[in-house]
Amino acid sequence: MKRYILHTPFSIYHFEATTWVHSVHKHTYFEIIFILRGNGIHNINGNEFQYAEGDVYLLGPEDYHHFEIHAITEFCFIRFNESIYNTHAEEKDSNWQQIMKALLYTSSQSRGTIVHDKHEREKLHSLLKLLEEENENEQSQYFEIIRNSIMRSMMIILARNLFGQTPTSPVLKDSVEAILTYIKKHIYQPSELTIEHLADVFNYAPDYISIFFKKHTGESLKQYITKHKIKLIETRLLFSRLTISEIADEFGYTDESHFCKQFKKFTGSTPTAFRKRDA
Repeated sequence: MKRYILHTPFSIYHFEATTWVHSVHKHTYFEIIFILRGNGIHNINGNEFQYAEGDVYLLGPEDYHHFEIHAITEFCFIRFNESIYNTHAEEKDSNWQQIMKALLYTSSQSRGTIVHDKHEREKLHSLLKLLEEENENEQSQYFEIIRNSIMRSMMIILARNLFGQTPTSPVLKDSVEAILTYIKKHIYQPSELTIEHLADVFNYAPDYISIFFKKHTGESLKQYITKHKIKLIETRLLFSRLTISEIADEFGYTDESHFCKQFKKFTGSTPTAFRKRDA
């Protein structure tokens, strides 16, 4: 499956389309998708959602999707990585960091569009308009400050709506999506992600949960957890001021040497070399 790469920390892509020309794909970044007009079907991780004017979606790096356009559709994609909210001041704001982690690393795709309330949608669309206007002045010395403030407001509104609503399609406890959601929620807690613990949580035999997961995702449970964790670690290395030791501790590694060995096994590079190479 193709993976799209974002070469800058932030971009806005505003366009119209009558036919979706992109194949099913994943990203290396996060994406807020606004439907400004039109209708059709948005296929996310194999689930189909009817989309219409006003809908707002939030996708993460491991989500895959494509659109089936029924009526000419005007899209606006806000693409970003963690660096836009990992400024020094915001790193000290624990409440903000908790909101962002919960929002970005909790699966929202079972809910389809995040925002249903008319007034909440109007707020988000007003912020989008302001963000696009400010994006025209990206050379301004104030651009990043204004952009980050607008994005912060937008993300808080998304979080308020995501965590305050009931899923339109309930996530069944025995579904693979429930397992994916659990993994993303507990990715910083290795003890919660052992095969034995996951089997206990989801009432499966340890051997069967691995078979069940691979059947529905195409990769082993351990491989998925490790790959997801490594992707998050890569982002930390590129866009945070955390030391290697602090990153290892954040992801539950008690031994920095083991952390470095596992990172190199999956990326071919040590954490230090990876950070310097992409500096």
